[in-house]
Amino acid sequence: MKRVGIVGAGIGGLTSALLLNRQGWDVTVYERGSRVGGRIAFEQEGDYRIDQGPTIVLLPEMLLGILEEAGVDRSKVELLRCDPLYRVHYHSERVMSKKTDREEQATEIERLFPGEGRSFTRFMKDMDTLFPAGRAAFLEQMFPRKRDFFTPSLMSLMGRLRAHKSVRKAVGDYFEHEELLDAYSLQSLYIGGSPFGTPGIYSLLPYAEHEYGIWMVKGGYAALPAILEQELLSRGGKIKLETEVTGLTIRNGICQGIETAEGIEQFDAVIYNGDFPHLSGLMNQVPEAPVKRKPYRPSSGCVLIYTGVDKRWEDATTHQFFLPPSLDGSLREVFNQRQIPVKSSFYVFNPVAVDETAAPPGQSVLYFLIPVPDAEGLHWEQESETLAERVLEEAEQRGFPGLRAAIEWKKVRTPADAARDGLYCGGSFGIAPVLFQSGVYRPQPKPFPKIQGLYAAGASVHPGGGVPIVMQGARMAVNQLMKEMGK
Repeated sequence: MKRVGIVGAGIGGLTSALLLNRQGWDVTVYERGSRVGGRIAFEQEGDYRIDQGPTIVLLPEMLLGILEEAGVDRSKVELLRCDPLYRVHYHSERVMSKKTDREEQATEIERLFPGEGRSFTRFMKDMDTLFPAGRAAFLEQMFPRKRDFFTPSLMSLMGRLRAHKSVRKAVGDYFEHEELLDAYSLQSLYIGGSPFGTPGIYSLLPYAEHEYGIWMVKGGYAALPAILEQELLSRGGKIKLETEVTGLTIRNGICQGIETAEGIEQFDAVIYNGDFPHLSGLMNQVPEAPVKRKPYRPSSGCVLIYTGVDKRWEDATTHQFFLPPSLDGSLREVFNQRQIPVKSSFYVFNPVAVDETAAPPGQSVLYFLIPVPDAEGLHWEQESETLAERVLEEAEQRGFPGLRAAIEWKKVRTPADAARDGLYCGGSFGIAPVLFQSGVYRPQPKPFPKIQGLYAAGASVHPGGGVPIVMQGARMAVNQLMKEMGK
């Protein structure tokens, strides 16, 4: 039986482990922390429990399909549909609901932005063709060599997807009103990129919201890693918690094992699921180690506020975005000037809106996410508390009346906390999804063609961040491993 060692028990590592276990491989997962899940975890205090990281489920069929391929019955993960998808609260006091039904959405846009309803219809119609093509060419293909990417057909598709433009400029080919540009480009924030710095190919994201819906996992996204852990252990896989990998054994261009405080363990293949830029630290003594490159640019960070609240808001949706007077200006302060904006945008997760069991009866758990720079160069201990108070006050005024007096529990998490947990530079989403860190320019599931037996999965690896997309990357890594190493 062939053996594989997996470094890191994030969602990419667990997915890889289950897929390989099902193919008959002997799997051992190493995790330096005390739990599995990586970015997907719970924050908890007494009866209050809420997701620490991801909350929005996009592309549910991709997630469930990969789980099924890994031998996990889809009935084990209950998804709840959010409709409206979310609300966007503008500083102008307009409130737009994003909806699944196209006609309802066109009507809603026309109500708020006369003349723009048909722009939405045109956007969706164009994307009906472009999304399947983009998914097949970009999300389901590796690019081991530059020439695999720079083909005439793929370059033509990249042009039609406006990859040479930013997301904001790409959707600007459809919408004119500044507030609509905000609503159809803010999705780049899901993967830690700016609307003006993320390639236009990511306009696939706002299309996917309408076409496939936005969902949440009943019980919280962080229930998923425990399901995968239990499945893997029940099938004979091994997980070593609180075991830090300190090096990889690579000889004659072949990755042969993993080094920990317990010694060296031999494997036929290794999959790395830490944040990719940290991989070089495990290869310092390797003659075949790749040539040093300039540092990767990290994604944005987040200040996250978790609260338990003795109150519910009947008209509040599960997901809500609150935008400042200028979203573009605010995010330029984050991404270009590397400072906390004077007026921040923020997202609110309110799970009791679709799952009343998410908090004790009559109470709520709320999660506030504020885009900020990565961990470097800011005094987070001082800055985060001031920012949190400002955002809670604004949330109370604009959508959650009586919020602050009803808070029973509050915790704030900063990019400095993320960096301590191993997230590259405290960025919350892996390396930034800028043009020259996307597609062929992003680390691949087989990152080093000259090193056999070493593969990678995670948010910093192609095809990128977001839980289903990371799972898809893990699937590509496993498929490549199986192709090269056989059964």
